[in-house]
Amino acid sequence: MASGVGSSASLWTEVSRCGQNGDFTRALKAVNKILHENKDDVTALRCKIVCLIQNGGFKEALNVINTHTRSLTSDMIGFEKAYCEYRLNRVESALKTIEGIAEQTDKLKELYGQVLYRLERYSECETVYKDLIRNSQDEYEEERKTNLAAVLAAQSMWENSTPEDLGLTDSTYELCYNAACGLIGRGLLTQAMKKLQEAEELCRRSLSEDTDVTEEDIDAELAVIHSQMACVMQLQGRTEDALALYNQVVKLKPSDVGLLAVTANNIITINKDQNVFDSKKKVKLMNAEGVEYKLAKKQLQAIEFNKALLAMYTNQADQCRKLSSSLQAQNPSHPRPVLIQVAQLCREKQHSKALEQLQRFSEHHPESASGIKLTMAQLYLTQGHVTKACDILRSIEDFKHKQGMVSALVMMYTHEEDIDSAIDVFSQAIHYYQSEQPGSVTHLALVREAADFKLRYGRKKEALTDLEQLWKQNRKDVHTLAQLISAYSLVDQDKAKALSKHLPSPDTMSFNIDVDELENSHDATYIRKRATKVSGETLAKDQGQGDVKKKKKKKKGKMPKNYDPKSTPDPERWLPMRERSYYRGRKKGKKKEQVGRGTQGATSGAAAELDASKMASSPPTSPRPGSGTGSATNVVPPRQQKPAAPAAARKKPPQKKKKGGKGGW
Repeated sequence: MASGVGSSASLWTEVSRCGQNGDFTRALKAVNKILHENKDDVTALRCKIVCLIQNGGFKEALNVINTHTRSLTSDMIGFEKAYCEYRLNRVESALKTIEGIAEQTDKLKELYGQVLYRLERYSECETVYKDLIRNSQDEYEEERKTNLAAVLAAQSMWENSTPEDLGLTDSTYELCYNAACGLIGRGLLTQAMKKLQEAEELCRRSLSEDTDVTEEDIDAELAVIHSQMACVMQLQGRTEDALALYNQVVKLKPSDVGLLAVTANNIITINKDQNVFDSKKKVKLMNAEGVEYKLAKKQLQAIEFNKALLAMYTNQADQCRKLSSSLQAQNPSHPRPVLIQVAQLCREKQHSKALEQLQRFSEHHPESASGIKLTMAQLYLTQGHVTKACDILRSIEDFKHKQGMVSALVMMYTHEEDIDSAIDVFSQAIHYYQSEQPGSVTHLALVREAADFKLRYGRKKEALTDLEQLWKQNRKDVHTLAQLISAYSLVDQDKAKALSKHLPSPDTMSFNIDVDELENSHDATYIRKRATKVSGETLAKDQGQGDVKKKKKKKKGKMPKNYDPKSTPDPERWLPMRERSYYRGRKKGKKKEQVGRGTQGATSGAAAELDASKMASSPPTSPRPGSGTGSATNVVPPRQQKPAAPAAARKKPPQKKKKGGKGGW
């Protein structure tokens, strides 16, 4: 018995020494020996749980806790149990465990804040960290402030809220980074970029002081800052710079799977439907193990949406439908999964199905109906159904009276030549602003546009009310008064005369403009021609020139070279050649020189010499001088004569090239 007590004491001594040295593996062996002797030793059980946690054996530690529930109560081992559940990503169980512990120590509050942050309950998390900072003074104050800054940044980015300024100083690069994230959430991109640059400088400065830290370690620590800087560049439209920085982060291969997933997702959003092969490679980074525990719900949703869109761009219709259906099941009220499904249907030319799906979703989820109906109107427009698109747009109550919506509806109705409906759109919008914001800039602008539109399409009577309303708002508006008088001239001339008294006098309307200078200006499109005085001598001179012009003889036409004025022209010269009396027709079957005909060795030159027809001279085209009027039957008319080609224009027979050897002759 004495030896057992001695061995137990030595084992506890070894456990204490190993714990102080940080050698929890040897300490665990000693604790197991103690438990072998007494398996219900509470102190040994607690030491074993601590050793397992220090060695990363969270699952084994939790098994020990659950196995010895009678010996280990929640007040005794509650923190260790909640911590194991938190590290095993059982966040809901960790929350229940913490809430079941009666005594809330500082370390338990620290864990409570971490659990609330993972559950995205940022308001409660903020309260916990404020209480910790206020009621504790130790070496971990800087870390608590960093966590609080992260909570404020998350509120700004994921809840679209503007948290209060708690006066946290940017003394470390972590605090500076979290402050930059808060600025990004509020849309202050330029200020956020400056904060990120400050965080980068602080990080380099603080890590370079440690001699054990290498340049690779510094780059790995800066990866998250660089990724956020690239995000700001992307939001600013500097996509090329952002893409280069994103790829730089990916090449470093950081150990944080959440950082890699977000960076890969942002690269895919830049690629869109281009560089699809690169996007497919980046999807693998988004599917890494443990990503779902590192990112917020909205980040995970964005990644899944982009996966579905990439499947659509790569013509993977079934995969796109599968992903979008899964997203819709997880978020039934979110319109984006439905829009992805509709986009896929439109790519498949199934527009009617797409419209039915949009209509169904807008009926079941009226809170998202505005955006869905805008998509429906766009689909109707692409199909050429303008009137249906107008009906859909007019049913959107949120945008019904917006200036942009009024402008779009008027334009579409005008395109369809439905002027009455366009005027009705103006009337409803004016009535709305008359009751909600009378006399506002938007109200008067709509009245002005309505009046101009009615006057443009000849509805002067209908424009009277609008013009009167405008003139009452500003009695000095001469342009509106002139329009009002013009409109009343068709309806009530007495009223028009009465209103014309309000027009300013011509003297007050003169602007001392130099007309000559205005007409001679560079941009003048019309210049008035001035009348000049005409003297008697000038008039007589012009009249004399006119007489000379009248007496000028008409110029004679040109005659053929061999034309004889004494000869009688051919009376049949205006008839076609075949209809003339002296036409004998063409001889068929004979050509001028028939090459290859006749006996072998005969030459065509000798045949030509023996041809008497070729030797005879052709009859003269016109009678010789002095011969009197000749017979018209043997005369070729002038218009039928072809002038002889000059000697230079005659074609020469092509000369044959001499054949020679390589050296030539």
